[in-house]
Amino acid sequence: MIRHAAFEVLRQGGSLPSRAIEEAAARHGLEGRDLALLRLLLRTLWRRLGSLRAVAAAVARGKPSADISACLHIGLTQLLFLDRVPEHAAVSETVQVANDFLGLAKGRFVNACLREALRRIERRPSGDPRRDFVGRELSWKEPLFRDPVQHPLLWAEDALSMPAPIQRGWVQRLGPAEAERLARLALEEPPLSVRARGQDPEALLLELELEAEELRPLTVRGGLWLFAPEARAVLLRTRLFAEGRLTVQGESAWRAALLLEPQPGETLLDLCAAPGGKTAVLAEAGARVTASDVDAGKLELLRQTLERLGLSGAVEPIQSDGGAALAGRRFDGVLIDAPCSNTGVLAGRPEARWRFGPQSQRELSGLQERLLEQGSGLVRPGGRLVWSTCSIEPGENQARVAAFLRAHPGWVLEAVHEARPDFETGPVDGGYAARLRAPAG
Repeated sequence: MIRHAAFEVLRQGGSLPSRAIEEAAARHGLEGRDLALLRLLLRTLWRRLGSLRAVAAAVARGKPSADISACLHIGLTQLLFLDRVPEHAAVSETVQVANDFLGLAKGRFVNACLREALRRIERRPSGDPRRDFVGRELSWKEPLFRDPVQHPLLWAEDALSMPAPIQRGWVQRLGPAEAERLARLALEEPPLSVRARGQDPEALLLELELEAEELRPLTVRGGLWLFAPEARAVLLRTRLFAEGRLTVQGESAWRAALLLEPQPGETLLDLCAAPGGKTAVLAEAGARVTASDVDAGKLELLRQTLERLGLSGAVEPIQSDGGAALAGRRFDGVLIDAPCSNTGVLAGRPEARWRFGPQSQRELSGLQERLLEQGSGLVRPGGRLVWSTCSIEPGENQARVAAFLRAHPGWVLEAVHEARPDFETGPVDGGYAARLRAPAG
């Protein structure tokens, strides 16, 4: 049923893939290892979609329909990128999905395509970037991807599964080497970033190791620890996590909340609060926090997070788009963790890269402008506002802040945090945050 659930998620589409995965898993009764495999299958598929499209087009001899493509992508992901799945299971169970959803004729076609792929996969690299699967000891029997010399952006879309519009911007701003580093990084499952809550992280780490010997952090930087990605399932079952003494949070996300400089007794607003990680940082400082989000489902996740962390009493959750429910109120500080393109966290949110384009950027720009206007209107005279995204695109960050400052005389830029992702030295999550000060009156 894992492949059936994966097909349903792909067919559904939508902008909340994590929720779609959980809903599909619940319908099929998938838990534990089966649920973990479903997540891995889909995350790997989105992470490698450019390469999968090239292979599917080669074996199908053209552009297959959306439903056939979904089946082929599910099967090819297992054959090319998931070593734990035997070849016979990858083929037979994917064909069964096609039989059940699309009919026997389409199932026979999917079977023929996957078996053709097996005949053309070579279990060694060739040294030809048009044939080699990046990061794998595999190649295709003949050139598959576009030529990196003649068409470097199209090669990146094929071999690195990084859409050309994103790659083009990175090359222009950061240079070809850094653009390729970021694209290659986004092919990997990122380390798990964990924040220790309490005054003595070293004692907490010792307690964690006594509870689960296999949980050895890759890196320890004060209260932030990085674990191998596969440690997630074990860590989330620990007593320390259940008690709220550990929480999953990236360094850039944590620093964005701290940039607001929350103080005991202050009234603060987290305008796009779910799932609640940044809200928790503000409440831990002793502030009285209003946590607003437009999505009721996300707001429920926020409530669950706060309950686990023991912070429910310090936070007022409100379902709102920043409008009428908050009208007339003023806060010492407002945090806007805005919806964005997610280009600083594409390793962790691999599906987001395929939403990037001119239309999505225009829609985000309008939403971001509205949120910044609304949020600034909720700051008391002399108060603070933090604009935060997990994007590394200047149009969503530096240019957005600069445009606001030009349109609002008296506001001042006080501090900035920005980072590109780096799994070795951190932070794992790229992003941007800027603190602005409102005029005194």
